[in-house]
Amino acid sequence: MMLPLRRILDDVLAGHRLTEEEAIRLQKTQDRGVLDIVAAADELREMNVGSTVTYVRNQNINVTNLCVNACGFCGFSRKAGDADAYLHDEATVREKARTARERGVTEVCTVSGLHPDFDAQSYIDIISWIRDEAPGVHIHASNPMEVVYAAQRSGLSTREVLTRMQAAGLGSLCGTAAEILVDRVRAVICPEKCDTATWVQVIREAHGLGIRSTATIMYGHCESVEDQVRHLSILREIQDGTGGFTEFVPLSFVHENTPLYRAGRARAGATGREDILMIAVARLFLDNIKNIQVSWVKLGKKLAELMLLSGANDLEGTMFEESISRSAGARGTDYLDPAEMQRMAEDLGRVLRQRTTTYDLIPD
Repeated sequence: MMLPLRRILDDVLAGHRLTEEEAIRLQKTQDRGVLDIVAAADELREMNVGSTVTYVRNQNINVTNLCVNACGFCGFSRKAGDADAYLHDEATVREKARTARERGVTEVCTVSGLHPDFDAQSYIDIISWIRDEAPGVHIHASNPMEVVYAAQRSGLSTREVLTRMQAAGLGSLCGTAAEILVDRVRAVICPEKCDTATWVQVIREAHGLGIRSTATIMYGHCESVEDQVRHLSILREIQDGTGGFTEFVPLSFVHENTPLYRAGRARAGATGREDILMIAVARLFLDNIKNIQVSWVKLGKKLAELMLLSGANDLEGTMFEESISRSAGARGTDYLDPAEMQRMAEDLGRVLRQRTTTYDLIPD
């Protein structure tokens, strides 16, 4: 018999590890019990990471929007011949890296389309160009799908690709391309991407090499609550084994300009209740991932602030030059001034601190 909601929450706060069945129960809550879940998640956040709200000063470099895949949730990718297709050359990437350095960012993030001409050396070169122009800046680059693609194109193993990327200057791996780690769902939303087992393999290989990564979920399209919780469980299992995730980043599906939504195969994104519960239940379920990030790019600033009361402790980053969410239909994604982040944190009685990619606090 399922325990009452209050008993489940009390047990978690006392150290009980949520089962998948219990997490599903929490995710499906629709009444004022949502507020009890939020309160428990906020209490656990206070216990685990204190009252500091963190952010990273970062910049994106989306090198190309040309992509061999056609993921249904993506409004960013283009095909050869499209009027707005682009590929930044070496000079442009170097210029953007110099601009990032001049802006005082501590992290440059690169995730792009799978360009039809790219191979392992292409990704290694991009990392090297950034390292050359912005020495000392952490390079948070690529994701498991890009690693798999590079390996296939170059006749290498994924471990060999990761090793060469690391030698070129890769600091950490983006935990994107996870979407939902349930192959039945992946067959609908991203049939050309690597399957769940391959994504997990690459992440484990990266962690084994000392390359830490983020962990993500992209939710609010055609997955079920059970799928969401299975995804969280896979992440928790990986973290039990490697400890390599720096943070968990829920990414709410931005639907407006995506083929999946326009074809009637996805709903119009998550509701506010679902967004709040994703953060709160993640805090309660992922007992081995310390940092829970809220994406203001996906949710907007007002809802992002409420997420800081729902278990989250990190406000993402400054996000200079964000383009992927904007292409899907999100608004106001280009830059968030730390002064505005401070206003959001102080409104909740919290303190804002700048961090590194791996969550070391930067002295004021």
